[in-house]
Amino acid sequence: MFKLQIDKIINQPGDNITLQLMPVDGNYPKYLAGQFLSLVFEGKHKEIRRSYSFNSSPDVDEPLSITVKRVENGEISRLLHHKTAVGDVLNALAPQGMFSYQIDEHLERDVFLFAAGVGITPLFSILKTALVLEKTSKITLVYSNRSKENTLFYDELVDWQEKYPDRLKIVWVFSNSKNLLTARLNKFYIIKLLKENLLLGNNNAIFYTCGPIIYMDLCRITLLGMGFDISQIKRETFVLPEDEVDEDDASEAKETDKNTYSIILNFQGETYNLDIPWPKRILDVALEHKIKIPYSCQSGVCSTCAAYCTKGGVRMDYNEVLTDDELASGRVLVCTGHPTENGTTIEW
Repeated sequence: MFKLQIDKIINQPGDNITLQLMPVDGNYPKYLAGQFLSLVFEGKHKEIRRSYSFNSSPDVDEPLSITVKRVENGEISRLLHHKTAVGDVLNALAPQGMFSYQIDEHLERDVFLFAAGVGITPLFSILKTALVLEKTSKITLVYSNRSKENTLFYDELVDWQEKYPDRLKIVWVFSNSKNLLTARLNKFYIIKLLKENLLLGNNNAIFYTCGPIIYMDLCRITLLGMGFDISQIKRETFVLPEDEVDEDDASEAKETDKNTYSIILNFQGETYNLDIPWPKRILDVALEHKIKIPYSCQSGVCSTCAAYCTKGGVRMDYNEVLTDDELASGRVLVCTGHPTENGTTIEW
């Protein structure tokens, strides 16, 4: 656990604040561009964790920073926006996340970053790292917002573009634009942007997307339709799935397994035998037994709780992060996972 003191609070457009953090003991947490920080709070009845992507880059001389959007009825976002001050100390877990940028200073490639709203935060971190540590990569940022006035990091991004005019291009997509063809990202606009900015061929391109699920689905489906491989398309989800439930889908009657199953959980050299009753998830029961397995979002969107199912089976209510190859190898998310047979074994 890290103790991080708030060194500065910066008010940002669009109901956002940026927190600049300093380690209390001088021990900076190591992280990769694109990863997130999980803050830990003590609630009335249980521990509460919330994850926020770094908008700072570990490869640039700048303060450790996260940006928090104020969410209506969001307990922790209200706390951070209205009840924290410079000098307050926050508890944090070690940085995590698979949405990170793998540096290759000798590889010549096109890097496309698709961001919507506060989804810019991890992509800003990636953008800075790619520009600073790589010499030949070309970066195109496609950034969607309501207006220039509502755009996070607008001035900072302009500064980076002026600093790297030959390697960074920013495409601003403002929904209040009078040009309706470019006011919102759509399939045809994505195709047009790639035709204009893809310089090194399909095989030498990589894509990072961050924003609402429907926005990232648009990007992914369009890119797959253009012939890019799924391995070239990375995504990071901020919006929890329960916030995007389709009422038509929710009304469908679905067959549910309501049985209780026993599992064997192997964690940090200890073996635990647990019974998982419906509708509880594996994580729920583990926490009830004070087993300190890693977790953050509890919604299947961050990968912090990912483990391996080495025997039996696990059904997940939601999975936004594990790929087909990872699922085939036995990777599961215990925060949304339910065992499907007795003797299911979970290991880290």
